[in-house]
Amino acid sequence: MSSALDATAREARAGTRRRWLDAGTLTPVIAAILFGTYAALQMRWDWLETYYPLLLRGLGMTVLLVVVTSSLGMLLAIPIGLVQVVGPKWLALPARAFCTVIRGTPLLLQLWLLYYGLGSLFPQFPWIRDSALWPILRQAWPYAFLGLTLSYAAYEGEVFRGAFKGVPKGQLDAARAYGMSGLLMFRRIWLPQAFKRAMPTLAGETILQLKATPLVATITVIDVYSVAAQVRQQTYLTYEPLLLISAIYILMAVVITKVFARLSGQGQDNTALSKS
Repeated sequence: MSSALDATAREARAGTRRRWLDAGTLTPVIAAILFGTYAALQMRWDWLETYYPLLLRGLGMTVLLVVVTSSLGMLLAIPIGLVQVVGPKWLALPARAFCTVIRGTPLLLQLWLLYYGLGSLFPQFPWIRDSALWPILRQAWPYAFLGLTLSYAAYEGEVFRGAFKGVPKGQLDAARAYGMSGLLMFRRIWLPQAFKRAMPTLAGETILQLKATPLVATITVIDVYSVAAQVRQQTYLTYEPLLLISAIYILMAVVITKVFARLSGQGQDNTALSKS
């Protein structure tokens, strides 16, 4: 038994080595090493000593934007997708209209309407201006979080609509035959199966959400992109700050991909019916 396990482990290690030696994998790695060496030796990075605290602050805001807006947007997307499948019509129609409007208009326009439109209306109401919420509402970051959350919810609402529709009707009929209530069936069968179907799309949409975060710089929110823009304006360096934040976005996209791959892998062997 142990010899068979050892042979399997050796085959796995050999397969890993073959993948690393494959030209399709090795070429970009070598290119990245060569370019990183050139950038470290030939480009100016002395500005990092001055700007790294601001850069860390911007990076924290970018991470917070992605995590919070994706989480809240997914919580909104599940009922938005569900009501479009099961109704009632008086909820399904507004949900469909919400997805159509948000997906049919640019995110930049939505952010500007929230910040420059809705945000400019609040000071006209004394009961808002004199409330405890005014110190928050007068800042830009709540509108950035709201705009990105609504955008993610609209796109993922359509994803979950298709995922809920794609769950085989036989599984739901079997759950009813077992005597499950509607809520129990949704929690143990319908929602897990929908998540499993939506997971590859959710990973891609979350990366798109990451790439949409630089738009918040247009409403004065300090994210990692806005810091790079400040460095460029104040030091007249163009390539160095842009290359640095490009590397940051790539690393964050890799992390998102790995997280969703891990979540997807954990769900492959756990069928919903086995949990019931």
